Amino acid sequence: MLVHLHQYKHEEVEFDDNRTTGESQTEDSVNKDAEEYFGENIQDFDVETWETVEYRDDPIQRRTLTIGGVTAVSVPQDDAEDDDPDLPGRTIQVRTGGDQEFVEQAVFVEAQDESPDQ
Repeated sequence: MLVHLHQYKHEEVEFDDNRTTGESQTEDSVNKDAEEYFGENIQDFDVETWETVEYRDDPIQRRTLTIGGVTAVSVPQDDAEDDDPDLPGRTIQVRTGGDQEFVEQAVFVEAQDESPDQ
């Protein structure tokens, strides 16, 4: 099955001479035009893009993950040691065949059958 998750992390702050500690980044400085930032169109890259969203009146970053070939998804009853209470989500375990992956600070969005006609 296909599993869709949202993963969160704290905003990565880039300091420069025009900012002071504690000053919020603007969306323009975080979400630069792809050609300005990379020198070419981002659609030419195979990358995972983080977007800035608001959570409890603070900017944080979120990305959408889609994982194929999933056999099971588990959300542990207890929080993992690394789970950050200041971010949405928690550690989710995703099993694919004999492998397992732990996705930190994730929120389960949806699961879909990869081959619904079979």
